Amino acid sequence: MSWLVLIASGVLEAVWATALGRSDGLTRPLPTAIFGAALLLSMGGLAFAMRDLPVGTSYAVWVGIGASLTVAYGMWTGTETTSLAKILLVTGIVACVVGLKLLH
Repeated sequence: MSWLVLIASGVLEAVWATALGRSDGLTRPLPTAIFGAALLLSMGGLAFAMRDLPVGTSYAVWVGIGASLTVAYGMWTGTETTSLAKILLVTGIVACVVGLKLLH
């Protein structure tokens, strides 16, 4: 259960990071509200997962999922440049997250 919550929390990290970028310095109400809600849920899920999983592993997986999805979303929407090198590096992050899960 902790792993599922941790994965969902990582996805929510990507949501809040993207919403923060769209909030224009927390001045736009809807992106700011999405940022706040996703941040609270993401942090709460991370805290829940850390009750059963090691802190270092939990944090690395949470950040890895959030960062990878945030970059992938940016490339998909065109707000980030896309290159083979960037795709390979993000794939490496995902591989490391999977590796941490397999080792635990």
